[in-house]
Amino acid sequence: MSRRDRVNDAQLTPAERLQALRELVKAGQVRRESALSGGEVNNHVHTIYSFSPYTPSMAVLKAFEAGLDAVGSVDHDSVGAARETLEAGKVLGIATTVGCEVRVSFAKTPFEHRKINYPECLGKAYMVFHGLPERSLDAVEAFLKPLREVRVERTRAMTIRLSEVFVSAGLPSVHFERDVASITQLHQGGGVTERHLCAAAAKVLRGHAGNGKGVVTLLQDNLGFTVTPEVAKRLGDEANPHALYDLVGFLKTTLLEQVFLQPSDLECPPVREVVAFARSVGALPSYAYLGDVGESPTGDKKSEFFEDAYLADLLAALGELGFQAVTYMPPRNSLAQLKRVQELCASHGLMEISGVDINSSRQSFHCPEVLLPEFRHLNQSTWALIAHEKLTNREASLGLFDPRNPGSRLPLTQRLEAYAQVGRAMDARQPQNLRTPEFPDQLARSPRV
Repeated sequence: MSRRDRVNDAQLTPAERLQALRELVKAGQVRRESALSGGEVNNHVHTIYSFSPYTPSMAVLKAFEAGLDAVGSVDHDSVGAARETLEAGKVLGIATTVGCEVRVSFAKTPFEHRKINYPECLGKAYMVFHGLPERSLDAVEAFLKPLREVRVERTRAMTIRLSEVFVSAGLPSVHFERDVASITQLHQGGGVTERHLCAAAAKVLRGHAGNGKGVVTLLQDNLGFTVTPEVAKRLGDEANPHALYDLVGFLKTTLLEQVFLQPSDLECPPVREVVAFARSVGALPSYAYLGDVGESPTGDKKSEFFEDAYLADLLAALGELGFQAVTYMPPRNSLAQLKRVQELCASHGLMEISGVDINSSRQSFHCPEVLLPEFRHLNQSTWALIAHEKLTNREASLGLFDPRNPGSRLPLTQRLEAYAQVGRAMDARQPQNLRTPEFPDQLARSPRV
């Protein structure tokens, strides 16, 4: 097995993958692209600890080779990737940030009967713990573990429903342990998601029909799905290296709704409680804006309406709920959608954080949209986020939003600028040594009222 393969081997330990990465660097086998103008960042890359073709070490390596200035790992219900991500960044000399994605209930809020940003659910939403300090990883893992356990049982029940659909269609059965759990990192603190369920279905279909046109035939004749010519071309191409992930995306928009079971509030705790916990561990609780979807960049979301119709009310409520940021994906939405988000964030003192949730081999690590004039400030936000994470790891009062912060009286834009300067000046191989932001003396001396 080559060093590069070892870097991306999910069966190895994080220590073994990191050692392979060090050997790859020492052997001069890492080639970094020259960024056209610099400034590309991605704070939201998924790894094998949720659903992804990449280990944490490989995700960081791919980002480095693509010429990104910084990369962040964010997994569903898991911080299993965090320490490996941080160490891989030190090995390669690329800045890193870590977090996790969780789902919360908006019960007892004005949005409890709304479709927010969770396609299959009303009154439940995705949010992200961004800028999670390393010192808090164990506490966050303890918080997430029971949520994962509940999700495992729901996914087990959905697997039974999936198997019934398959058997009634003349297809092989699907088993949770054999087909779903086996492609997760549940035994290592990873999560299980609906994509894992769809991937298990995809592998059973491919195993029964082989790659290529046989899968398309099963989808149409056995399962009764309409397959567009474009999708049929992709799935029918036996040489398509992304065929498995393309099939997962298709099944997520078609098959999933037949077997989906609603998550309980044990799996999606009350939003106020989760936001308060995120703040208590030094993370920035961030609402994940989805917006009305037309064509999905990952091919796994149908065209439908989400929070745009009541976005002003929602973002106004985020501050009262304790959120400190909004995270969004520039390639996913229209410029008009995101300009509206930006205006509302500015009105309510919410930080803007960008990232593209890479979970398919078809997706590029490049995100040229962040280089557009309308989104250049997101680069600054990333460096401020990174500085927040490293400084908060050192001292909680140095958090961007901490009232004890000497710069807490400054407008958010000025705080972000000060923290971004610190982040950019950081040595990525020794991030713990970054300096403390400097604020005007009068602000440091002024007592808070």
